Order: sequence, then C-alpha cells, then structure tokens
Amino acid sequence: MLKRLLDVLALQETNDLFSYSIVVADNDHSRSAWGTVEEFAAASPLSVQYVVEPQQNISLVRNRAVGAACGDFVALIDDDEFCTRQWLATLFQACIQYGADGVLGPVVRHFDEAPPDWLVKGNFYKRPIYPSGTPVRWQEARTGNVLLRRQVLDDASPAFRPEFRGGEDQDFFRRMIEKGHVFVWSDSAVAYEVVPPARWRRTYMLRKALLRGAMTVVNPTFGVRDIVKSAIAVPVYILALPVALVMGQHRFVELLVKLCDHLGKLLQLVDMNPVKEPYVTG
Repeated sequence: MLKRLLDVLALQETNDLFSYSIVVADNDHSRSAWGTVEEFAAASPLSVQYVVEPQQNISLVRNRAVGAACGDFVALIDDDEFCTRQWLATLFQACIQYGADGVLGPVVRHFDEAPPDWLVKGNFYKRPIYPSGTPVRWQEARTGNVLLRRQVLDDASPAFRPEFRGGEDQDFFRRMIEKGHVFVWSDSAVAYEVVPPARWRRTYMLRKALLRGAMTVVNPTFGVRDIVKSAIAVPVYILALPVALVMGQHRFVELLVKLCDHLGKLLQLVDMNPVKEPYVTG
C-alpha cells in the first residue's frame, strides 16, 4: 500500500503553483518500510526523507512526520490510502480560495477484492462528504486527507498528544478551532482508503470500536452526560442484538460495533484497558 501511495505522490500535478517533497514516517523500530522508500527515492527526482519513530504510538509518529516536514504547507495522508494526481493542487487551491488555515478532503473506501455483501450493505468504512467550502467541525475532522498551513502546526505543542492512541487528530482540530483557526472542506480533493480483507473481520471492527470508545474518555469534552448515555446504551443494545440478527448480518455487526464503542468508554472509566496493543491490526 505504501508503494502505491508513493507512486501516485510522485505524479502530483502542481500547475506550477508550488514545489513539494515527501516525508515518510515509519512507526517501526525495525525500519520495515525502508526498503520500499529507498527504492522509490532512488528512482524519483523528488526529495524524499525517511524518519523513524521507534515507540509505537500514532501521535508520536505523526509528530515525527510533521517535525521533519518543511515548507509553508504540510499535507498529511496515511500509508493505507492513495490519491488522484490533482489531490495536492486541489487542496492548495482550496486553501487559498477560502483563506482557510487548512483544507480537508473526502476519504472514499476502496476494495482491491470484492468484499462480503454485509459489509457493503452496512456502509462500513463509508465516511460522510460535505460541499466544498463547508466549515469543518472538530468532530468531523481527520488527518487522512488534509493540507495545513505550517503556522497551525507551530501553534500546537505538541500537535498530536501521545495519550491518544486514536482520535488524536480530532483532539488536534478541537484545540486549533478553539484557538480560532478555520478549516474547510474540499469535495474535489479525493483520497481513497484501501480496506483489505483483514479489516473485514468482525473481531477487528469490534476491537477498533473498543479502542475508539476508550480514547473518547481521554478527551476533555467527555462528561457525565456521555457516561449516562453509555450506561443506558450498553444494556439496551445487548437486548436488541437478537432483533438485529433477524434483520440481517449487517445490522447485527452495526449494533455490535456501537455496543463496543459504549462498552470501551465504560471500561476505560474503571481503568480497564479493553485494547492493550498500540495498534489494532487484525
């Protein structure tokens, strides 16, 4: 997946508006991405920098990446994504057009193999899309497809807080919006997220939901109302599982994901870490 992303990044159409370089941040002390990056860099005229964050933590590796980046703008995209040739130019032009501090684009799910019907029917991994120019709320913000003015990153110390093992991007945008920074949407700056068969597993989806719920508790916006909501939701969803199963597998898994999201919050509140690994990989 990293090779596919690098290959399309090398073909970005700048319309002579800017130049760009690439930073690859590897969150693996064994430098597992080095061979792919070395091969790409040897054949590319672009400046390619490879950095390693040995401690597995999504916030630390994002900070390592933006710390190594240079220029007045920093674009972020994940290694399980790829984009169109106009991606970077579209983000840049939208940022100038709207006078924004940053621009986010849609991340569209992509399957290299035909997924099971229940996954498609349940709209799993499908994210909302908004009209271009729409102001972005922090709850809707992600770093999988974004261009930021460098000054925004300099205004955050650190940009991504290590206590977050997920949701670190939403926390970043929440803090920056509170400081007065404005982020907008560009419907045309499309990135595609590859959803491999390993992520079709119910266990993967449920563990991700548990971790997501646990990380919600770390957010300072989490309060008594959220606790009460989760405390009510867990028994209600458990009772509703047989009904959801009758309605179809997609409804059953959808309800299980919601249940684990709320359960993750409650477990974290009593210092029970539902997912101990730094990443949910399968």
